[in-house]
Amino acid sequence: MSKLKIAVIEDEKSIRDMYLIKLESAGYEAKGAYDGLDGLRLVKDFSPDLILLDLRMPQMSGQEMLKRLRDEGDSTLVIVLTNLSQNEAGLDMRLLKVERYIVKAHSTPSQVVQAAETALSRHGLLDRGGA
Repeated sequence: MSKLKIAVIEDEKSIRDMYLIKLESAGYEAKGAYDGLDGLRLVKDFSPDLILLDLRMPQMSGQEMLKRLRDEGDSTLVIVLTNLSQNEAGLDMRLLKVERYIVKAHSTPSQVVQAAETALSRHGLLDRGGA
């Protein structure tokens, strides 16, 4: 069985790398992108099963990237992973079909991996045996 793929779109390299390492150690194939433009290319080339998406990034924000994906008909699962509160972000999660909203400062990397697994499982992508 092939590994499930998770894209981490995060402009801070240390945070992006931390999540990539944590996801890979949990058995996922994980790749990262620096900003929304890079993220759009990654999603097109990598075809992830799930995207962990920061909102505040250079070039193109996570919200703009997500809007473009949805406008193109992309239905990839997305977990927003940011330090903005939902009120600050002003993100219409129902409209943009966001699976979950996580404030980075309030969650450990292990909790983020667990949230990813819960989302993948809820959508029938994750077997009981794990990734």
